[in-house]
Amino acid sequence: MKEDYYDILGINKNASAQEIKKAYRKMAVKYHPDKNPDDEEAEKKFKKAAEAYEVLSDPNKKAKYDQYGHAAFDGSGGFGGGGMDMDDIFSQFGDIFGSAFGGESGGFSGFSGFGGGQQTRQRKGGNLRIKVTLDLKEVANGVDKKIKVSRKKQAEGTTYKTCPQCKGTGQVTKVTNTILGRMQTAAPCGTCGGSGKSLDKRGSGTDAHGLKMEEELVSITIPAGVEDGMQLKVPGKGNEAPGGVAGDLIVLLQVDEKSNKFQRDGENLHQEVYLSFSEAALGTSKEIETVTSKVRIKIEPGVQSGKILRLRNKGLPKLNGYGTGDMLVHLNVWTPKELNKEQKEFFEQMKDHENFRPKPKQSDKSFFDKVKDMFS
Repeated sequence: MKEDYYDILGINKNASAQEIKKAYRKMAVKYHPDKNPDDEEAEKKFKKAAEAYEVLSDPNKKAKYDQYGHAAFDGSGGFGGGGMDMDDIFSQFGDIFGSAFGGESGGFSGFSGFGGGQQTRQRKGGNLRIKVTLDLKEVANGVDKKIKVSRKKQAEGTTYKTCPQCKGTGQVTKVTNTILGRMQTAAPCGTCGGSGKSLDKRGSGTDAHGLKMEEELVSITIPAGVEDGMQLKVPGKGNEAPGGVAGDLIVLLQVDEKSNKFQRDGENLHQEVYLSFSEAALGTSKEIETVTSKVRIKIEPGVQSGKILRLRNKGLPKLNGYGTGDMLVHLNVWTPKELNKEQKEFFEQMKDHENFRPKPKQSDKSFFDKVKDMFS
């Protein structure tokens, strides 16, 4: 028995359009193929969520589903018929990490008496996916990158004509009598694949669809403040479709934090600075790096190991927002592992001295207080 669409998204029948969209986004993020490579079970759940959203996000389809259940779409050739692949999902609903939700509906046209009608669907080429690695400096400032992409394009000399089967609509319709009344269904044309165009003349060195693989230099603008695992969509830079429109280029961002001395925590950055006994006792100043420049920090005399200095607005910018995170500098006093005779004598003389005895004050924060400050 086919699983209920509301159960798939984890919502009730009274869910609002916004709640349906939010539930789908949550499921799509969880089971996205880029997060679950080679996981067939995750891919099945990703497709189920897309199928449920395709119906429940459309007021007309939702009303029919609420009244008749899955029977309303049996044999419709739409999403419920299982005829869409991963590229179809991305084409219709946009990439889950982007803002593009919606798009045109699938092949179901509707019942007679319920309204609706045949829709022409322009065929879209397949999406391409690439990975781009950034360092923290590029994350802090944003960056423009030029990437070589191999994509299928309509070759010179290739021409298309109106499909004789569907007369350019891209769909073939079928009307059947059911217990629910007359039902009209639409499916992509098998001759042109739904584009409404068929091959007229093939250019030199092309495939069966008149397309040719070519390298193209694509410019990608990456905004400041992105995080590892985010995706950007470059519209129209995927594979072209015969007589249709090009798919999109999906860019998966990877942030290489290991190559930096900083540890990232959202918009805040952490780094460790080591001090000698002398520097900690006498005080000093040190020049340290941030992601955008170098700054000099002052170390007060008698500083304790574990103290955290907060440098305001020296972290990473907030994505699509205002403000910048902080740089948190963790001070560590380095204890020498080897001492010569004079040094040993000095510390022997000083170990019972009043100034060398631990005397923490209430103002000296505990480890747990410091952890709280890190996340405040």
